[in-house]
Parts: sequence; C-alpha cells; structure tokens
Amino acid sequence: MRRSFNDNHRRSRPGRPRRTAGLLAALVAAATVVTGAAHAETTTSARSAPLLDPQDPNGAWAGYSLPADRSAQPPELPAGVVSGMDVSGHQGNVDWPRAWADGARFAYVKATEGSGFRNTSFAQQYDGSHAVGMVRGAYHFALPDRSSGAQQAHFFVDSGGGWHRDGRTLPGALDIEYNPYGDGCYGLDPAAMSRWIADFSNTYHARTGRFPAIYTTTDWWNRCTGANPDFAANNPLWIARYAPQIGELPAGWDYQSIWQHGDAGPLPGGQDSFNGNTKQLRRFAS
Repeated sequence: MRRSFNDNHRRSRPGRPRRTAGLLAALVAAATVVTGAAHAETTTSARSAPLLDPQDPNGAWAGYSLPADRSAQPPELPAGVVSGMDVSGHQGNVDWPRAWADGARFAYVKATEGSGFRNTSFAQQYDGSHAVGMVRGAYHFALPDRSSGAQQAHFFVDSGGGWHRDGRTLPGALDIEYNPYGDGCYGLDPAAMSRWIADFSNTYHARTGRFPAIYTTTDWWNRCTGANPDFAANNPLWIARYAPQIGELPAGWDYQSIWQHGDAGPLPGGQDSFNGNTKQLRRFAS
C-alpha cells in the first residue's frame, strides 16, 4: 500500500534540506545504467511528443506529451482525496466560481515556458483561483535545450512563479516531460539532464526558500535522468498518468503529492487529485 503525503510527512521532517547539486557524483553513476541504445530509443520512440506548431500562442501544457491511447476508465481514487485542476493559456479565462462549485479545491496555473514565453491568461487564472478560495500554484514548462536551469528558474519566479508561506500558495512546479519540439530528452544525456534539473531546483530554492515540485511521467524520468532517485529527498512529486491506477512511480519517490489522472473531465484543463485531505493540502502549501 502506498503511503499518503501525511504518513511520509510525519515520518521525515528534515531540519535542513539537502542541496541537490551536492548529489552530482551519484548522477554520473546513474547515467551508466542507460546504454547508448536506450538513448537512441528515446529519440525515435513513439512515446516522444509530436511536434507542436511553434506559432501556437499558448505553447505546451502539463501532459502534452502523454500518449493519445489513454484509458477511458475513471481513476480509482481513495475516499477523501482533494480534487484539483491545472490550466494553461489553452483554457483562456476560466469560470472559477463554477470550478469551485464542481469540486476543485486547488489549481496549478502555467506561468512560463523556456526562457521567454509567458501565459497571457496567467493573471486571470492565478488570481481568479485564489479569489474563490482555492489553494493555487504556478508551473513552468521546461525546455532544457534552450537555456540553463538557473536562467529558466529566475524567469519563472520573476513571472509569477514564486512561493509565499501563506497556506494558500503551492510550491512552484517544474513540468519536465518529453520535448514537444524535438528530441525527447532535449539532446541531453542522463547526467546532463540531472544537472539541469538540479540547477533549476536549487535556484528556485535560493529565490523562494522552497524546493519546486516536479511534474513528470515515470517513463520520461527513468529514461531521461537514468532513473535518478536523488530528487525525491527534496522535491514533491506531481505524477502524470492517465489510467485507473497510478502505477509505478519514478525512481526515488515512494509516494506522490499530486496525481494528474486525466486531461479532460468535469473541471477545465487537467484533472488532478491531492494525496490527502484539505487540512493536509494547506499544510503542504505552508
């Protein structure tokens, strides 16, 4: 049985988080488990995302690269979990009172992509979700082949992706998944990808005092980071899997904080659930 966020939160409350950059020696070892053949498979795999129109004014979104053959069966959610949603510019102006009435209690809003793209609907979505009483946070769609992790973290924070200890703001999230514009792993080997993620994570922590959540799929993480387990010590997991069960988690994590279990449903955008109740959600935000 998977532990809940609350079980693990009680089990481990480190007084000082480890800096991910200090684990790079382990990253090189992790990289050795991925062969050249496996890396070649990444670039040709049908699981890699199709090309997105570079002129699309709304860019990519959390879950863009998930396969099209998704299960039609509803997810098997434990009783008492908190429902939420994630949105991007593709949803435009969201009817937040209606989303609240339909059961959403938290929301992640896309703020940025790469080092130059901003969601033009961010203010309406981020402020609107807060106004109706939701716990909300921002996410960044990573493009590791465009600029450094530090540069993208600064851009994210400067564009609304910060964090505040108010019990209503979720930690910023790094959306790292198959590249919608080219090579699935962005042309980086597992050690280089792990360094990029560490650079983003540590920069975000230095700016906000909080490590970012990581949104990813098990397939992408284990392939493109070489099944690196080290980020689980600091970074909450927002797992994407559209199936009745959550399935295997990425290397290192033994529970998820948030599960994105669909990209369509009763709520606008992605359909999410928090691994706990409302009180635990607010503690996670704090």
